[in-house]
Amino acid sequence: MTKFIDMATTLSVRSFRTALLRWFAKHQRDLPWRHTHDPYAIWISETMLQQTQVATVRSYYERFLERFPNVWQLADAEEAEVLRLWAGLGYYRRARQLHAAAKQICDQHEGQFPPELEKLQHLPGIGRYTAGAILSFAYDAPAPIVEANTSRVYCRLLALTAPPSQAATQKELWTFAESLQPTSGGSGALNQALMELGSLVCTPQAPQCADCPVKKYCRAYAAGLENEVPCRPAKQKFTALHHALIIVQKQKDFLVRRNPAGGWWEGLWDFPRVDITETMTALVSKKTPTERILVETCQAAFQAKFDLHLDSISHVHTLRHGVTRYRIRLDCFRATSLRLKKLPNEFQWLPLPAIELLGLTSTGRKMLRWISAQDFS
Repeated sequence: MTKFIDMATTLSVRSFRTALLRWFAKHQRDLPWRHTHDPYAIWISETMLQQTQVATVRSYYERFLERFPNVWQLADAEEAEVLRLWAGLGYYRRARQLHAAAKQICDQHEGQFPPELEKLQHLPGIGRYTAGAILSFAYDAPAPIVEANTSRVYCRLLALTAPPSQAATQKELWTFAESLQPTSGGSGALNQALMELGSLVCTPQAPQCADCPVKKYCRAYAAGLENEVPCRPAKQKFTALHHALIIVQKQKDFLVRRNPAGGWWEGLWDFPRVDITETMTALVSKKTPTERILVETCQAAFQAKFDLHLDSISHVHTLRHGVTRYRIRLDCFRATSLRLKKLPNEFQWLPLPAIELLGLTSTGRKMLRWISAQDFS
């Protein structure tokens, strides 16, 4: 019997699995993606859950599967529609990779998810963890998984003090995760139980060790190190950005712009915006900018970037938004009219109901809700 803990009483992997699965059967959350063995649905849920909270994913998952119930329909969809269904989840590269992988699955695998780790990892956006989740949850194959929750559980079980992100630590975590896998079925339930333990009990701060079904196997708990393990990364430094957004109305239509390839929010729609960080940083270093200075900065920035000459501008709203390591202040202005020689291709005049159907950026959708509540007649 494989052993992984040396304490006063040596305990086996099998008894660890038994204790954990007994706890999981009683305490697992009722999540929609746990009611299926369809590799497509599991793939969608695991991709959405990357860096996104379960509570947020739930409604997106159900809407996405309602519109794209199988890989063929996802592959046949326009990217703009995929992005529209994804809007608000962030990290939009995930949606593009889903779309690309769906096409590849249909073109190269006849619409079937390959049940081999290497073939899955050749698909866009599917790494070792996602491949392991698909194999174990859909096919009950003995595939280990290491992600945020299980990584924390493993580090505490082993009392690893090195940062989990280090290559050597990652190798040790994957080796350990593999050693826990049953060889005769039950991998899917075990992996979900490990993830659930990390999510509900073995939490990042203040782990609930008293409620842990496997605490007697845990080296960190035995040594009183559960709050020090795993090693926490240095606090992330955020970069402040300052953007300006413009609301321009022509009768019942509003000016919107689709973000071009190669930049932020590629392919998503937004109300026209510009980055005024450099100008505003220089101004703030001297004194607090007045509304007149904000308006003049906005006018100059839109003219320089888009050749849009804005008239009768007023500051109407301010949003604050976080994107990865950036913290954005978004000052929103209203212009009663604009002058331009020709509307660039990425711009359109659309009524609010049509804008609602677009794949909007998160701040674009917030602004749409705000505009809908105003009287801009």
